[in-house]
Amino acid sequence: MEAIHEGATGVAVEDIQERLTSLGYAIEEDERKAQLFGRSTATAVARFRLDHGLSLGDAVDTATWSVLVDEGYQLGDRTLYLRLPNFHGNDVRQLQERLNVLGFSCGEPDGVYGVHTEAAVKLFQESIGALADGMAFPDTFDAIERLRHVWAGKPAAGPHPQGMMGFARAASVLEDAGIAITADDPISRNVAGRIWNLAHATVDDCALELVDAAESASPETRVLIVLSTEPLPDNVAAGVGNLSLDDFDTLPLRLRTAIQSSDTTPRVIRIELPVGAATFTMSDAQTFAVLLLDAICAAFDRLEL
Repeated sequence: MEAIHEGATGVAVEDIQERLTSLGYAIEEDERKAQLFGRSTATAVARFRLDHGLSLGDAVDTATWSVLVDEGYQLGDRTLYLRLPNFHGNDVRQLQERLNVLGFSCGEPDGVYGVHTEAAVKLFQESIGALADGMAFPDTFDAIERLRHVWAGKPAAGPHPQGMMGFARAASVLEDAGIAITADDPISRNVAGRIWNLAHATVDDCALELVDAAESASPETRVLIVLSTEPLPDNVAAGVGNLSLDDFDTLPLRLRTAIQSSDTTPRVIRIELPVGAATFTMSDAQTFAVLLLDAICAAFDRLEL
């Protein structure tokens, strides 16, 4: 495109001015009314170029226009999915930042919808019991927006590991959270039993339940955690969150997100154990139990349901 610079007028200038003012750059009202690329518009362009690492100048060239369009997108303005060339823009960056805070790492937010972002979207969708196709539609944006109280104002570079917590806070969770745990197969039942043993060894008044099946949970159960060594089957009810035990650092955040997103009663969260084809030992079961119990306590800490 031919560069637009000071002295220009018309609808193209009006478009530039609207985009700049929407991003917080000040332009004098008389210039906007006249659709005139005047001194305040040129100053706004120069500041925009400086803020976004473009070459110094006060004209809108092709590179400046491209970045200006990208920065104008807000999350929800368009459907995002993996394609070539990649979607890029401020809405992609917002999506990456929010997923990072929620525990679904996209890496450093760069505003480009690449394979890592698609993978994070799929994991988030699976965690809330939605179709995990990696395509960010309004239902995905709505689910993220409902979690605003979780991600708003938090550092978004990610990933955000969440480690061990103190005994007093863990005890409070185990006494009051209303958690039941069950399992789908012998290996996961072994892990579930070890979690129950560890929890009841931690506090005398432990309220964590170990149940044979979902329908056996007590009426006081607010969250049912289902362990399994199998991939998510096709016939699982909609709204059941599913997590993979593939990133221990972010598991508490992902578990917390899944719990808050669930709309079932009680809230049901499924966790896949990465057993694989290798021999599974009793030591592995104990390790999984310790890691999962810590993640559960961290996820439920101060969580209001």
